[in-house]
Amino acid sequence: MTATLEAATTPSRPARPERGPGSKSDGWIRRAPLLPALIFTFIVTQLPFVVTIFYSLQSWNLVRPGSQHFVWFENYARVFTDNQFRTVALNTVVLTVGSVLIAVALGLLLALLLNRAFFGRGFVRTLLITPFLITPVAAALLWKTVLLDPTYGLVNFVLSPFGASHVDWISKFPLMAVMMALVWQWTPFMMLLILAGLQSQPADVLEAAGVDGASNFAIFREITVPHLRRFIELGIVLGTIYLINQFDAIYMMTSGGPGIASSNLPFYIYQRAFLGFDIGQSAAMGVVVALLTTIVSTFALRLIFRTFSGNEESA
Repeated sequence: MTATLEAATTPSRPARPERGPGSKSDGWIRRAPLLPALIFTFIVTQLPFVVTIFYSLQSWNLVRPGSQHFVWFENYARVFTDNQFRTVALNTVVLTVGSVLIAVALGLLLALLLNRAFFGRGFVRTLLITPFLITPVAAALLWKTVLLDPTYGLVNFVLSPFGASHVDWISKFPLMAVMMALVWQWTPFMMLLILAGLQSQPADVLEAAGVDGASNFAIFREITVPHLRRFIELGIVLGTIYLINQFDAIYMMTSGGPGIASSNLPFYIYQRAFLGFDIGQSAAMGVVVALLTTIVSTFALRLIFRTFSGNEESA
């Protein structure tokens, strides 16, 4: 009885933290090698963004010494009332959505072609991939000087029998000219992505559908297209994230002109910051564009991850 009372009144010792696989300490040990990369990413991405927010709250023009002072959210109000900003935002949507959708459609057609066995398929596939391997600046110069030049361009040479021998495509259709260059460069990426999806289809399902009497179009519509949906969505998201920040092609081909007819948001922000020297308003535009891009990208990535996880669960 006495031993029982002594055991009951003796304070219990705190349990030692577990050390082993699955414990918190083991988790921190596994994450420790990632800390340098995480710190570096924070320094080169988040700190500049914080500085940009700080500048966006100020009125600061580099050609007017002593003009730097806080105006708080006045720059953001000017951004949403700027007619040119709205026009450039519309150009960005047209350029991005149009380029991505056309590249996906052409990539699908080329992937369907390369999914069939024919003589020289490897050589043709290598040729079709080549545009994606060219740097964006070189691709823009190629389209500006070799293909769309009004005097020596190959496009006018091919169209000369139809009466289009001296058309200045870049001056008359600047946004379309930039879009053509972007579609030419991004179609191979979409083609490779969709081709990987086509080659990952289970062959027994396609054979069973053919044995049951389904036509090729029915097999494509009912089996192939649902299977390719996640690959197409992934290509659309990746292409949109990249092309919405497009700068090289616009700078090299049109410089945003005539006027702002071919400017997109990144190029317009560059003009306001380094040609107009308006640091405050350009910083506010950058913050607005970064927030809108983050919202759209987050929504799109969640949609894709949901599609991938749903396909895995159904499998």
